[in-house]
Amino acid sequence: MRTKVFIVDDHYMVVEGIRSLLQNEKSIEWIGHAMNANSCLAFLKQQLPDVILMDISMPDKSGIDLCKEVKEKYPSVFIIGLSTFNQQSFIQKMMDNGASGYLLKNATQEELMEGIEMIMKGKVYLSDEAAQSLRKNNQGEVPVLTRREKEVLELIAEGMTNNEIAEKIFVSASTVDTHRKNLLAKLEAKNTAELVKLAFFHKLISLDN
Repeated sequence: MRTKVFIVDDHYMVVEGIRSLLQNEKSIEWIGHAMNANSCLAFLKQQLPDVILMDISMPDKSGIDLCKEVKEKYPSVFIIGLSTFNQQSFIQKMMDNGASGYLLKNATQEELMEGIEMIMKGKVYLSDEAAQSLRKNNQGEVPVLTRREKEVLELIAEGMTNNEIAEKIFVSASTVDTHRKNLLAKLEAKNTAELVKLAFFHKLISLDN
C-alpha cells in the first residue's frame, strides 16, 4: 500500500522540488499541497494523508502550532517538520507538539524517503544535522540503564508490545511491564512515544534500532 504524502509550505519552489523528488517513488502517493495553515486544515476535512511534510515557518500560523492542532484533531497522521532552521528550540518544540520527524530543506531524496519510511513504522526520524543540533544542546543528566532495560527499550522503539517483547527475550509480560515502568520513571517520560524520543535524544538508542 502506498504512503499518502501531503506538504504544507508557502514556497512553491520548495513544494515542486519535494514533489519532483517523490513523484517516481512507487511507494509514495502524492495527494497535494497547501500554501498555508488554513488551507491545510480545510484539506484535512476532506482527505487524510498518512504523512504531512510541514514547514515550520508560514504566514498565517507557525508550523509548530499547526502541528499541535493537526495532531489533536487527527492523531493518526504522522508529521515531519520541514525547515531551513537547525536551531535546537525549533526542533524540540516541533517534536514536543507531536511531530515524528524533522528534516532540513537541504535534505537528500534518500533522507526524505528514509524519514517517511521510518515514521510510518512508528519510529522517530531526525536528519543528521537536526540530530546533531539536539544532542549538542541536550546536556541533561543521562540516566544509567541496565543491559536488560536497554534491550527492552530498543524493542519498544521498534514498536513491539509487552507480549511480543516477552516472547522475544524469554521473560513474562509482567516483567517487561516492570521494565517499561522503570524506563518511564528513569527518563521522566509521560508515555511510550515520549520515552522513545528521550531515549533517542540521550543516545541510549541509535537511529538504526
